[in-house]
Amino acid sequence: MDRSSPVPLYFQLSQQLEAAIEKGRLAPGSLLGNEIELAGRLGLSRPTVRQAIQSLVDKGLLVRRRGVGTQVVHSQVKRPLELSSLYDDLEAAGQRPATRVLVNTTEPAGAEVAAALGVPEGSDVVLVERLRLAHGEPMAHLRNHLPAGLLDLNTVRLEATGLYRLMREAGITLHSARQAVGARAATAEEGEQLGEPEGAPVLTMQRTTFDDTGRAVEFGSHIYRASRYAFEFQLLVRP
Repeated sequence: MDRSSPVPLYFQLSQQLEAAIEKGRLAPGSLLGNEIELAGRLGLSRPTVRQAIQSLVDKGLLVRRRGVGTQVVHSQVKRPLELSSLYDDLEAAGQRPATRVLVNTTEPAGAEVAAALGVPEGSDVVLVERLRLAHGEPMAHLRNHLPAGLLDLNTVRLEATGLYRLMREAGITLHSARQAVGARAATAEEGEQLGEPEGAPVLTMQRTTFDDTGRAVEFGSHIYRASRYAFEFQLLVRP
């Protein structure tokens, strides 16, 4: 703690704790101890520690449990808006990603999917639906359509790694994407899948990805838990 800094000590402590949670040094389920123990260990006043902890409780990163103490719940994943896969981003953030494949089949392309992939309506496309988890908790429901015959997508491989990594292994060079981000309330089915109540806020993303030849190789329609997930933007001033 920098006691000469104009930044309040409670805020310095909350920032350090948040960074430790996000980087995995404080894993979900870890106990911080009670306020008296923390204050004594850190050489801070109890009100300072209480305020720091409360700010992280308000963010959903910590929870107070009677008879247990203050416990780490999880860190919110902050994902930059760039052409990367959720699996790779979670892995890079130390979030221990896992995948549960819900659907892996071939179906006729509807109008929206056909337009996105540039294929005739009614032609065969691959549909893959997955539940992506981090630290064993649901993070997102991923629904992807791909042109038939693009690559082998068996369920075992899909549960072992990310879709974009499989594309790269198949020699597909991802070049660019067109993406839209939104938000809405979760349906009862979505809430059950994501561990949220019906009506809870979810983030939505639709993305069409193109390879280096300009061919559309994927159309994704994804739903993320707003309580666990956020998109980060970098904004630049036009010259």
